[in-house]
Amino acid sequence: MKVRRSREKNAKAVPVGAAARNLIRGRFARGRIPEVEAFTASLPFDRRLFRHDIRGSIAHARMLEKAGLLKASELRAIVGGLGRIESEIADGRFKFDIADEDIHLAVERRLIALIGEPGRKLHTGRSRNDQVALDMRLYLRDEIAGVIALVAGLRAVLIRLARRHVATIMPGYTHLQRAQPVTLAHHLLAYVEMLGRDRERFEQSAARTAIMPLGAGALAGTTLPLDRRMVARALGFRAITANSMDAVSDRDFVVDFLSAAALTQVHLSRMSEEMILWTSTEFGFAALPDEFSTGSSMMPQKKNPDLLELIRGKTGRVIGDLVAMLTVLKGLPLAYNSDLQEDKERVFDALDALKPALELLAKFWPKLRFDTKRMRAAAGGFALATDLAEYLVSRGTAFRRAHEIVGAIVRETAEAGRTLEDLSTAELRRHSSAFGAGAIAILRAENSVARRTIEGGPAPSAVKRRLKELGGR
Repeated sequence: MKVRRSREKNAKAVPVGAAARNLIRGRFARGRIPEVEAFTASLPFDRRLFRHDIRGSIAHARMLEKAGLLKASELRAIVGGLGRIESEIADGRFKFDIADEDIHLAVERRLIALIGEPGRKLHTGRSRNDQVALDMRLYLRDEIAGVIALVAGLRAVLIRLARRHVATIMPGYTHLQRAQPVTLAHHLLAYVEMLGRDRERFEQSAARTAIMPLGAGALAGTTLPLDRRMVARALGFRAITANSMDAVSDRDFVVDFLSAAALTQVHLSRMSEEMILWTSTEFGFAALPDEFSTGSSMMPQKKNPDLLELIRGKTGRVIGDLVAMLTVLKGLPLAYNSDLQEDKERVFDALDALKPALELLAKFWPKLRFDTKRMRAAAGGFALATDLAEYLVSRGTAFRRAHEIVGAIVRETAEAGRTLEDLSTAELRRHSSAFGAGAIAILRAENSVARRTIEGGPAPSAVKRRLKELGGR
């Protein structure tokens, strides 16, 4: 007998072309060839949904009993049987069969084997089309809650770190060239803002996921007296779908999640890239923690940021998951099509990349050791040029004229191998009589940052206000 190896470490082997009869092939005289069974089955990966499938089936069964479509004794048998099946799968004792095609039929087949005829009634008024839509919404709702918690955890780490570095001066960059002095706290809070938007997007995604599709059937509902709202309440959904065709074919909620996941991963990639730069010898702003670093197989001195590089690299996978899902949807007619089976691997893959990245970065940041002296040394020099120009503006000089004057000062000073801090008041006045004695005091990075008190700016006073607003968030 050929054997297809399971993707789940706890699952047992899946036999191809098994003798057990598929529950939905009564219309067919011949079985499918093993290659078709293997290619079309989603069971090797959608078994991850087993708990959510069972949870939905129990809610459905209780509704059927209330509607008079199940006896109380049959409901008890179904609920007990499903509980046993959940334990079997969780413990790795469940024997999966590729002929079942998916987790839904696998659970149903086993239920019938366990409890007999009552198990055959569970699928009353239900299609795999609305069943899988329900399972995906239940699964994603739980997973999004976990992702939101991880995003919040990383934000909290960065906020705590920012509180310790309100006065730590460093250069800010544009075009990867030193631009103006800022503080490390201000820099970290930029990522806090990004992650705050990420959390909002996941919360919005969760809200659009929390719509209950069961009862839509294959595409046109059912003639049976189902109580959809009872099922929705039992499963904690805030509403039910309004159109049965849309209910089974909608995967916008999957795209919502993947879009939020892709952008969050992009933010983590940007964060990782800066840490790679900052911990390089060329920057030297921070040292890689040993416990997050990798050595070289040939060069004994190497200390490589493999973790950060892999987070950066996996961003392509998560973006790819989003693009793949959009591509699946772009040409589908209503209602359900098997193309939609592709949603699961896209979601699973994105989660498997994003969640560890969030968790590991939250552990990484507190271990990072900053060289604050080196950061401060890099924050002065020509990065103070804008302060000189704004000084002239404050003394009545038009900005474009001030820009030209300070540009000439920078050119002359650079050609002489000096920096702005080396200049005297007399040298500044050779370029403009508007320069007074107070201009020299501007030429210190600490003073530059302290004067940028505008709301949202890097001055310690402004950063402290923002940290107070953030509180423990």
